[in-house]
Amino acid sequence: MTPAARPHDVSEVLLAEPRGFCAGVDRAIEIVERALIRFGAPIYVRHEIVHNTYVVNDLKTKGAIFIEDLADVPPGATLVFSAHGVSRAVRDEADARGFQVFDATCPLVSKVHVEVAKLAKEGYEFVMIGHKGHPEVEGTMGQLSEGIYLVEDVADVAQVQPRGDKLAVVTQTTLSVDDAAEILAAVKARFPWVREPKQQDICYATQNRQDAVKLLAPQVDIVIVVGSPTSSNSNRLRELAERLGTPSHMVDAAEDLQPAWFEGRPRVGLTAGASAPDILVQQVIVRLKALGALSVRRLAGVEETVHFPLPKGLGDKSMSAFSSSRS
Repeated sequence: MTPAARPHDVSEVLLAEPRGFCAGVDRAIEIVERALIRFGAPIYVRHEIVHNTYVVNDLKTKGAIFIEDLADVPPGATLVFSAHGVSRAVRDEADARGFQVFDATCPLVSKVHVEVAKLAKEGYEFVMIGHKGHPEVEGTMGQLSEGIYLVEDVADVAQVQPRGDKLAVVTQTTLSVDDAAEILAAVKARFPWVREPKQQDICYATQNRQDAVKLLAPQVDIVIVVGSPTSSNSNRLRELAERLGTPSHMVDAAEDLQPAWFEGRPRVGLTAGASAPDILVQQVIVRLKALGALSVRRLAGVEETVHFPLPKGLGDKSMSAFSSSRS
């Protein structure tokens, strides 16, 4: 019998709680869907609205067009900024071109932007802990024309050369909590006077999902993370499980599962990044049942009740009949 045909490689699936969509992702997708209903296709979206292949492809079928360069957006079009946020230069260009803009930037990312703008007026420079090239990092660093220094790891801290003695630190919201804490400690060791955020910049959903993996990983033989390769928070979940000593794989869809992964690993932990819809989790569960899983059990976890309001023009009573196909 081939490995793919063996029925009992998997015996039990443990589900992390919480997992999947967060409030910022829910809001961003709903903004695009409501804009499509109200204004009709096409709706232009700068960058992937969230980093998930299924979500992006689903919105494409509904009439969303994803672009990176605003020059690709025709005059008079409706434009949505992605959940990751954009630089001031992008905002200024969109204004200059006269687009109707709806901002789907996660409010927790916007909070960081506001903090940067406020402290910059007080003469602060910034150390930003984050990943080079990530759109959220580009958006946050793009709030200023100078005076913000990116550090990706502890070694980068030694390269920071601020011009003055007023220095603050900000963080990409989707980082590993443990990695960010290690880098922050290095920043504070080199610059003891550095100003920290009153509340950490890593978002509640990122922290909750990482905490859930810390609970999940020691109880299972393997961890499966549902998420796309471009998703920062999904990648951090897989890395965290590995760091805790549990083999882990990230999958974009159920068909990515490899039966060989589960040989000798009957108890499977399952979670999903904050940009991965629950329908993908359910499809993975179906696939795991086909590989022999007899039970699916949810672990206890934090119940998330955060909700972010929609922008004006999309959240009024005239849209109250709106129903999302995301499930």
